[in-house]
Amino acid sequence: MVENFIETFAKTVAHYPDDIRVEREDIDEGFSEILIFAKREDAGKLIGKEGKMINALKTLISGCKAKENRSYRVMVKILEEL
Repeated sequence: MVENFIETFAKTVAHYPDDIRVEREDIDEGFSEILIFAKREDAGKLIGKEGKMINALKTLISGCKAKENRSYRVMVKILEEL
């Protein structure tokens, strides 16, 4: 559920929405890591000035913690171009 929201949000913000990829990795029973893969230009947009955009996204996701009893870490990774 959370990764679908993040993917939709990232594709809405991105200049190259077709290149956005979101993966969820369950670290343990109560913790997951969500990786957003994007081109360099879009990574800057997703992070925002002084990290404000990614911090706002993390704040929204923290509301899901109570519902799903799970913590999340969100990271933006740059896709390497060949």
